Formats: sequence, C-alpha cells, structure tokens
Amino acid sequence: MIDFLIYFQYDKVNLKDMLLVMQAGSIGNNIIIMFIFDRSFFMCKMNMLSETGKKRNVDRQIDFGQNHSSRNKKGLKKERSAMAKNYTNTAKEVLKQVGGEGNISHLEHCSTRLRFTIVDSGKVNKEALKAISGVMGVVSSGNQCQVVIGNDVIEVYDELLKLGTFHGTGATVQNEKKELGAMVLDFVVGIFQPLVPAIAGAGILKAFLSLLTLMKVMDSSGGWYQVLYYAADAALYFLPLMVAVTMSTKLNCNRLVALASVGALILPGMTSFIAGGASLWGFEIRNIAYSSQVFPAILCVGFLYYVEKYVTKISPKPIRVFFVPMVCFAVVVPVTLLILGPLGYTVGQGLTTVILFLYNKLGWAAVALLAAILPFMIATGMHKALVPYAVSSISEMGEELLYMPASLAHNISEGGACFAVALRTKDTDLRSAAISAGISAIFGITEPALYGVTLQNKRVLSGVVAGSFIGGLVIGLGNLKAFVAMGPGLAGMAMFVDVANSMNIVWAFVGFGVSLGASFVATLLLYQEKKVENSKAPEGIDKNKTIVSPLDGKLIALDQVKDEVFSAGILGDGMAVIPEKGELYAPADAKIDTVFDSKHAISMVCENGAEVLLHVGLETVKLEGKYFEPQVKSGDQVTKGQLLMKFNLAALKKEGYDVVTPVIITNSADYQLNKASEGMIKCGDIIMGLKR
Repeated sequence: MIDFLIYFQYDKVNLKDMLLVMQAGSIGNNIIIMFIFDRSFFMCKMNMLSETGKKRNVDRQIDFGQNHSSRNKKGLKKERSAMAKNYTNTAKEVLKQVGGEGNISHLEHCSTRLRFTIVDSGKVNKEALKAISGVMGVVSSGNQCQVVIGNDVIEVYDELLKLGTFHGTGATVQNEKKELGAMVLDFVVGIFQPLVPAIAGAGILKAFLSLLTLMKVMDSSGGWYQVLYYAADAALYFLPLMVAVTMSTKLNCNRLVALASVGALILPGMTSFIAGGASLWGFEIRNIAYSSQVFPAILCVGFLYYVEKYVTKISPKPIRVFFVPMVCFAVVVPVTLLILGPLGYTVGQGLTTVILFLYNKLGWAAVALLAAILPFMIATGMHKALVPYAVSSISEMGEELLYMPASLAHNISEGGACFAVALRTKDTDLRSAAISAGISAIFGITEPALYGVTLQNKRVLSGVVAGSFIGGLVIGLGNLKAFVAMGPGLAGMAMFVDVANSMNIVWAFVGFGVSLGASFVATLLLYQEKKVENSKAPEGIDKNKTIVSPLDGKLIALDQVKDEVFSAGILGDGMAVIPEKGELYAPADAKIDTVFDSKHAISMVCENGAEVLLHVGLETVKLEGKYFEPQVKSGDQVTKGQLLMKFNLAALKKEGYDVVTPVIITNSADYQLNKASEGMIKCGDIIMGLKR
C-alpha cells in the first residue's frame, strides 16, 4: 500500500488540485511529493501546469526504490510469516462489503462459512464479496448471508471479532419480504449448527473406544475406558442443555434461565419423581427420559422467550432482576412437563419414523439419490435442513442410515474429481487449488472443492454427481450405518465402527474407494479446459508509440489488481499481466531509470516518451530481493524485448504472494491510452498505444 507524505510550496492549491497531484498533474510551483512506496520511496519535484494551462518548466526527478527506511528485522519476519494468509485484510474487506458492523445483527461460523444475519440486505455487495482474496463463494437468502471461506474460516472469524461486536448488538432487521422456507432454515441452522462440533467430537471418541476394544487394545471395564466413555457420553446426555444455549442465543433471551429451565427436565430428582407416576393439577405427567432429546428443549425455550418478554414488560423495574426469572421458572417448567415436553418428544419420534419409512421404501436408492443432489444442496445451504434429523436420529436411535452415508459418497467424490482436474489441467494455479481442495474433501470438508473447482466447471460437477451416485448405490446396498453426526471423511471413518457388525466399517471403506474411483474416472473423461481468449491488440495506433507486454501470461485491466494504489490509478494508468513465466522483458526501447533496491520493480524512461513502472507482484518488497534477479542496472540503455529480470514465480506463489504485475505509465496524464483487450498475451504483443 502507499502512504502519502506531501509537502506543498504553492500559490494556490485546492482539494481537486491535490488529488491531481497524486496522479502526476497539478498546479502550483515547486511541488515536492514524497511517496512511501512499499516501504521504499521516491520523490517527485515538479514545476507543473499553471492555472492558465500553460506549461511551465517541468523538472521531474524520480528516485525509485532508494530504500531509506530502517526496518525492524524481527517485525519484517513476522510480516512475512503472515503474508501467505492475510486474514486481517480478508476480514476487513468482508466486513466492508456486508455493509459494516452496523449492518450485522448476528455473526457465527460453521466449519467453512461465515454466517451473517444482516440488517439491510440491500447494503450487501455480493459481487465484491466474491472478488475478495480468500473468499470462495457467497450464499444469501433473505437477511442471511453466508460467506464461504474454507479451512481458514476460524482465523478470519477471529479477525472479524477484533473489528466489532456482532452478537446481541440490538440491531433490528428491516422488515422485508422473506420466504418462509428461508426463515425456517435460518432458524434451524442457527440452533443445530453450533451443536455439531461437540456431538462430532464426542461421537468420534466413542467410535475410537469401540475400535480399540474390538482390537483388544483397551479393556471396556478398565478405568481409562470408563472415564473416556462417560466424557464422550456427556455430549449426548446433556444435548438438551446445549440446545437450550443455542436456542436462547438465537432468540436473544436469558441463556442461564433457559439452561436451568431445560435442566430441570433431566435433573435426577425430577426424573425419579416422574418415573414414580407423578401428576400435576390433576393431569398425569408423561414418563419421558428427556436426556439426549432435542425438540422438547426447543419448545421449552421457545415458550420461555414469550413468557420472559411478557413478564419483563409488566414487571416493576426495581424487582425485575429476580421477579422475571422466578415467574419464568414457575410457568415454563410445569407447562413443559405437561404439554411441551411430550409434544416435542412426539415430534422427534415422528421425524425419525418418516425418514425410516422413506428409507425402507426406497432402500439403497435413497442414499444414492441424496448423494447425487448433495452438491446442489450444499451450494445453496439446504443441506443444513438435514442436520436436525441426523442429530435427532443418533440421539434417539444411536445410528443414522441416510444423510451421513450419502455424505460419505459425496465428500469423497469431490476429492476424486479434484484430483482428476489436477491431473488434466495445464493451469498451475488451478492444479494447486484442486490438489488442496481434494485433500480437504477427502478429510470431510467439501466447500473448497465445491466452490473452488466443482461449480466452476459443469463437466467437473457432472463427474462429482456420477461418482456420488455410484458410490451411494454401493453404500446403500451395504446398508451402511453412521454413529456420529459429522462430515464423513478419512479422519473420521471410525464413525462407521459398529461393535455389533464388523462389516459396517468394511462397507464404509468400500464405498470410500468406489466413490473416489468413480468420480476420478468420470471427471478425467469429461473434463475440458476452459478456453481463454487471446488478447487483441488495440487498433489505429502508431507502432512507434506502443508499449508491449513484458511477460507471457494473462492481460487484465488495471482496476482488477487487488491493491488500491494500482487499481485506482494513483500512480498512473496502465494494465497488468498475471505471469506464466518468471522472466520480465523490456516493453519498449528505454533507459533504465532505477532498479529498486528490493529488486522487485524497475522504472524506465522510454524513447517514445512514456515513463514506465514494472512492479512484479503485490507486497513483494517484503522479500527484500529474495527470488528476484535483475539483469540490468540503473542507467542502462535497453531495447524492446531485452531481458530485464528473472524471478522465481513458483516460490512467490508458494509463499502466498499475488504475482500480478502492473505495467504503469506514470505520466499517463500526458497521453491518451489505447488498450488491448483482456486475455492471454505473449511477451512482445502490443498492450497499449500512446497518443498525445
């Protein structure tokens, strides 16, 4: 980035003139500008245009790259280590494009997504969000906005929390038309999604304990086994309490009162009292074991919300602090025991019955069909609607037959498709992204694969659907059962360990292999590279007054560069090249003005009058010359097409640097630039024509 330290000696300079100064054009006398540029700086001493528009003597002395700043070496190392993943910048940009802190009423995250509840959805800039470095995709519906980050979501979320307060801010969501389905889905996801890590962790621990006992490594009667088993069992036993926390958070009612109200249902004394055939007001209390139940807790906290709201309104303020909780306990707990608890229990049983009915009727085909449509469900966030069923099924029956097995087929198919793309593509960036996303998918995190690879190419999507369907068929035929509610993957295969059926885990690995192989082969056969059009040279230009591409690669407009200094044209107009090869060539016959001390940039004065700055990569000054090998020095005379610099392109990418190379005409105010179209470019192709 650029900071400006500008010292003016002038006759008259107004705000407009000052802005023009930054673009190398202004009025006044003896203007001295010092640009601090990537921690290097240059000075421009200019006698520019007078107010009448007549040219005065122009004396522009540019000293690019003379690095006079003394940098703290330890601080620089810290900067460099954080460079590959600039979570702070990503968080700042995301916050800006969702409308700022004031436009967020609630923020949470899942395993790959930031989930915003938005006050005014009209302030959200979806296209700008998608363009942010580190953002893989955006899914929005009504006042819900999901920003897909991938495996780095926790780091970006933590940075967001440093930028503002997003929980319980009191912001009121605007009354706008929302689809009922979207509202229900948002509510359900807000309750169940936070439960998944605890349930998954506990479930996997139980699965490993079962595996270790089957392998005779651990004795089920031993002390270690007992302690770990009960520790894992606590997540399911106290599931109603966790639901109370997430539900009260979503409704913004008193969390501790909600926790205590639901806790009364599983209190040992209350359980014994109900089991003994209790009654209240002449009505018999139904004997239900509320531990591990979900829906009774939801109804209990939902009722608490309305009771608390009403009592708060009518309660005298001096006694509100204890009177409101007292009334809530006195009303909510009895009503839950008599009505809401049994009703919630019946709802849970009914949901499980419906799913089992569909599974029994459709059999193995149900798993295959669900696996095939999961890419589309995940892309829209609709798969979260299945989380309540999965949690309920495992908490009540101890197993799940549909969603988790189908997810195994889909997740692994995403990985297989990505590996096929990595093998077929010639795009080094895509290959790197596909390998990384494929590994994540194999381990159960599919968003990087889905948004970074699959949805970008219909043929890859077709390969994933085919692999998911075939793998789902095999898994369905094997009657695979899952015992943990989590995203299936290689690290979590223990979720399929069944003490009563040793073949269950075998079928899981068979389905894993079939899904991986089927999607890999299907994608390998279907995949075709997207054709990128070649850049077209500008028309009607004087070939003696042109700037040619200094690199092989893809030519893009300057406003696409993810650095405001370049994209806003502060240093001048121009274009940029995303290089395919680590060699920089002269864009015209010129005299080298300066080779930066940090070696990452070169300035030159061309014989056609253009003053050109070539800046390899963004923020690359921090490398202090590492990976850069200039082939010229200040004062050298060069010809068009002469090699100016060699740089290690692969190493720059590996360290996380954006390698886009701006080609800036720093005196562009003196010219009308006729630019080439965006597209693939070869070194020596004309990218700009100059006309005064």
